[in-house]
Amino acid sequence: MPTFEASLEFAQSLDQTDILFPFRERFHFPQHNGKDVHYFCGNSLGLQPKSVGYLMEKELADWAAHGVEGHFRAALPWFSYHHFFSERLAKLVGAHKDEVVAMNTLTVNLHLLMMSFYRPTNGRYKIIMEAGAFPSDQYAIETQVRMHGYEPDDAIIEISPRYGAHIIEEEDILNAIAGVGDELALVIMGGVNYYTGQFFDMARITEAAHQVGAYAGFDLAHAVGNIPMKLHDWQVDFACWCSYKYLNSGPGGVGGIFVHEKWGNDPSFFRLAGWWGNEETNRFKMKKGFVPQKGAASWQMSNAPVFNMVAHNAALDIYEKAGMTALKEKSILLTGYLEYLLGQVTNLSFVVITPKDPARRGCQISMLFNDRGREVFDKLTEAGVVADWREPNVIRVAPVPLYNTFEDVYRLYEVLKNMEADLTPSAFGAN
Repeated sequence: MPTFEASLEFAQSLDQTDILFPFRERFHFPQHNGKDVHYFCGNSLGLQPKSVGYLMEKELADWAAHGVEGHFRAALPWFSYHHFFSERLAKLVGAHKDEVVAMNTLTVNLHLLMMSFYRPTNGRYKIIMEAGAFPSDQYAIETQVRMHGYEPDDAIIEISPRYGAHIIEEEDILNAIAGVGDELALVIMGGVNYYTGQFFDMARITEAAHQVGAYAGFDLAHAVGNIPMKLHDWQVDFACWCSYKYLNSGPGGVGGIFVHEKWGNDPSFFRLAGWWGNEETNRFKMKKGFVPQKGAASWQMSNAPVFNMVAHNAALDIYEKAGMTALKEKSILLTGYLEYLLGQVTNLSFVVITPKDPARRGCQISMLFNDRGREVFDKLTEAGVVADWREPNVIRVAPVPLYNTFEDVYRLYEVLKNMEADLTPSAFGAN
């Protein structure tokens, strides 16, 4: 890490040596008073790649020209459309290309995967998850438990931060897994917690789950495109994610799944059947009897949503050109600079609830305000700084290395330090 300085000149000097700076030009930015906003909301909805419009026009032209024959005659034939994503997705999550597929949306995929990996018995039926998981995960897990005839209060064990803390200690997760032991059916957690930005050690959690005979799965909504991963090597059983946050694939963009090859390549392993998951060579023979194709693709239910996937195609091309190694290096520096600047803010009363260790977080800083949080958020918005508000009093800021600059971070700091001071002293700190 360089020795940081709280000055515009220093921020601009970092931008001048940033090899990823040109990628910013590949995205559309919302406007504020005729200028690009300082956009820190990529952990909620990423920006639109400029190439999306061109690629969408190509697909529309193929539809117009070929009609139904576009399944085979389009430039990217729709029949095999999902295959065009597998290699790039595999690189992002550290998998073999047969272990991943782009399909459906996040919570739909979570339900489908739980139908395969949550098969409780009278003796083994409990689930461990993090407290404060994204509500959709909570709802999905609760209803899956009820579907099997169990009560959530009994079957679901939530791991919380220790008293007075904001992040969950890894040892508490591992101890809980060992403590539940033979009763544990599944561990399912976020790869990165949406609220605090904490990155969980998926390799250690997976190993601990396997030691007691349980499966391990992860919701990677806030991890994919943010954190380098090695899902195959970590022996993760399954994972799912969305593509509209760091993957910049548009609102409601197509989701994705990972299923380890030891399960995906086993045709006897249970998965719900659909036409698009059947063996491709027999798809149009219209025969009874589901024969799953190899790998994660056998969890597909229906045709690929081609127009929904156009933005995903554009975004993954950008990720492949940038590379996760370079993105992570910039992420550490960019988020570190934001953390440094927030430490210079003495006129507002807040605490950073994101882990201080760069190895335990992605490109996110969450600020918990003692008071005036909404007022601060509104002031940022008025100044053309787009952040994310979460109840009860948290502002999440995500400096995304693909399109955020060090000057963006400095401009956010400027707005904060120029606000009218709190009556109480600053409570800045970090876990």
